[in-house]
Amino acid sequence: MQITLLKSKLHHANVTHSELEYEGSCAIDSTLLRAANIQEYEQIQIYNLDNGERFTTYAIRAQEDSGIISVNGAAAHKALPGHRLIICTYAVLSVQEAAVFKPTLVYLDAANRIKDQRHAIPVQVA
Repeated sequence: MQITLLKSKLHHANVTHSELEYEGSCAIDSTLLRAANIQEYEQIQIYNLDNGERFTTYAIRAQEDSGIISVNGAAAHKALPGHRLIICTYAVLSVQEAAVFKPTLVYLDAANRIKDQRHAIPVQVA
């Protein structure tokens, strides 16, 4: 049996650009791609905290250390500059692999700089 698990996450990414006519779907600062273990052209899921939009696209590289998060093409209708996003990737793993797998979680500040990195989400309490 195989299951799909969260592979990586950029939490609270701030949209810096929204380019309807630009080729490619979501340009992400190369430093952030590396930190989150997201490959160029990898499928990503984007969850917009400001308007509730959820959509699938792919990652392309933006200039290193630029803080750029640019939602491009048709997806530009779903996220505008200033919106906060959660950008996730997923992996299909065997049950045995999943038992030891830890996701890469990268938490960002308002300027899209890394403020924390973890491999687990804290348990939610009442």
